[in-house]
Amino acid sequence: MKAAVDMAVIDLVSMHESPRCGARTRAGGNCRAPTVKHSERCRMHGGKNSGPPKRNQNALKHGLYTAEMLESRKRVAQVLRDARKLLQ
Repeated sequence: MKAAVDMAVIDLVSMHESPRCGARTRAGGNCRAPTVKHSERCRMHGGKNSGPPKRNQNALKHGLYTAEMLESRKRVAQVLRDARKLLQ
């Protein structure tokens, strides 16, 4: 138990001693978040590997805006326009 507490204290100390982000805040001060490894910026200001994973396979949730669905909606809209014109 004592070793886990010591590691937590070491982690806190190392976090406080870590380099800080070089970005400027709206108030004109410096961002106080720690930098991402091998970068001068924090994760929120564009540190290395910040943002979503490349080629995120989880991004497509429903297929509502796939090329096939867009083309299908265009065809349905055209059929409806033609039907309205025919009925008039």
